[in-house]
Amino acid sequence: MENLPDEPCVIVSNHCQMRGPIICEIYMPGDHDTWCAGQMMHMKEVPDYAFEDFWRDKPGYIRWFYRALSYVIAPISVCIFNNARTIGVYHDARIMSTFRRTVERLGEGANVIIMPESREAHNHIINDFQEGFIDVARIYKKRTGKDLCFVPMYIAPTLKKACIGKGTFFRSDVPAAEEKQRVKDHLMSGITEIAVSLPEHRVTPYTNMPKKKYPINKI
Repeated sequence: MENLPDEPCVIVSNHCQMRGPIICEIYMPGDHDTWCAGQMMHMKEVPDYAFEDFWRDKPGYIRWFYRALSYVIAPISVCIFNNARTIGVYHDARIMSTFRRTVERLGEGANVIIMPESREAHNHIINDFQEGFIDVARIYKKRTGKDLCFVPMYIAPTLKKACIGKGTFFRSDVPAAEEKQRVKDHLMSGITEIAVSLPEHRVTPYTNMPKKKYPINKI
């Protein structure tokens, strides 16, 4: 992990469906927490979230099976994600608890891993990033007086590799919207550059699809 800074940082990665969080939990060295969809940590919220996020594109004739499966995995999900090194992420007022816990863990010396892909395609490697997570840098600066470093990471399950790229520090003296876009672009291009530099392999996409449709990293 030679590109990681000495200070705690936010590591931003491709999602690889469910593989990304699992790989980070099991194999990522050092003290770290991973952002996790808060819905996957609450029994009543798991079924709807899991079905919509994982299996929404399944053919109609088999959707009943995945709807049932979403209920089966609920207790398993709650058990795993509440006992793993995770920080729950929410898209309502509870997001402030996500930011507070993130800054707290960074202050304790831990790295925080975030996988912010959306469902909107960007290129053959990753989907477009949601950028709200970058706001944690301003809170971190206010609490610690330090600029926060964001580091790109590409996970390639088929190669059994996770590669770290060069990070960038959030500049708090630059207009927020401009700086968020710059950081987002740096991370997305960094992940893409790592991916295409590796030996030819199939990229595990954010969207759940048959493996034969997984894109190749080389164009």
